[in-house]
Amino acid sequence: MTTLLVVSGTGTEIGKTWLTARLIEELGRRGRTCAARKPVQSFDPAEGPSDAEVLGRASGEPPEVVTPRHRWYEVPVAPPMAAEILGRPPIALEDLVRETTVPEVDVVLVEGAGGPRSPLADDGDVVDLAEALDASHVLLVAEPGLGTINAVLLASAAFPQPPLVYLNRFDAAHDLHIRNRRWLEDVEGLEVCVTIDGLIDQLDRHPLEVQ
Repeated sequence: MTTLLVVSGTGTEIGKTWLTARLIEELGRRGRTCAARKPVQSFDPAEGPSDAEVLGRASGEPPEVVTPRHRWYEVPVAPPMAAEILGRPPIALEDLVRETTVPEVDVVLVEGAGGPRSPLADDGDVVDLAEALDASHVLLVAEPGLGTINAVLLASAAFPQPPLVYLNRFDAAHDLHIRNRRWLEDVEGLEVCVTIDGLIDQLDRHPLEVQ
């Protein structure tokens, strides 16, 4: 059995790739075998390594395995828009799903792009991807500061089941961060993590298995 976890965010530049890579590295230190997948990526080559390269370094896989080379779009806009700009064929969700291999490892982390409703294909977004992959759970990455509650609730509502929330860059000495976490947990009933260790412990309490 393999645990398949889809990683989304409340928006762009929220730290999804950083968190996914750190989670893979820590799971590896604990003896778990992991794989990273990003079905499609659009990016600016001048801004450093792509997400597939970052994730591949963490999982020990070639970046072309993380994201098939023909799904690299070198324009920093939503993938279907990037494909249009580059004069490449439209992107179909069923093709992204078919190309997202699930190897026989303990954990496969599949990273989306942007927020839940960010388009990955001409006919699908991150919510659709999670459903099509039959993922049992979603990890939602969010900022911990001003606007957190609104962003998390709007993003969470897009998924059929409440996601596990990770507050990235959480400061345990910051009053607003503490209050936001408490509100999301006590008032909204969401499961919130703020450390990698805490996140892994939470995942262990909720086995996310797919065939």
